[in-house]
Amino acid sequence: MVDLIEPTDPQYFEQTSDKPYNRHKYKIVFGDGKSIIMNNYEELRRVWFEYIRNWNDVKVEVLDIKEKPNGFK
Repeated sequence: MVDLIEPTDPQYFEQTSDKPYNRHKYKIVFGDGKSIIMNNYEELRRVWFEYIRNWNDVKVEVLDIKEKPNGFK
């Protein structure tokens, strides 16, 4: 069994930066080949959980954004 780091441990962290970050776009691909591109993860999550999570033959592709170095705004 693996010992996990407790949240009180100084090595424990939840984020590495407070700067706005969005390095990816997300492409929802439907079984018929149609697709939609989401601009950020929160938008993808909202659409996925409100509309399509129970549909068959739907997948999400993660797309890298190359315009901004390291994804920081």
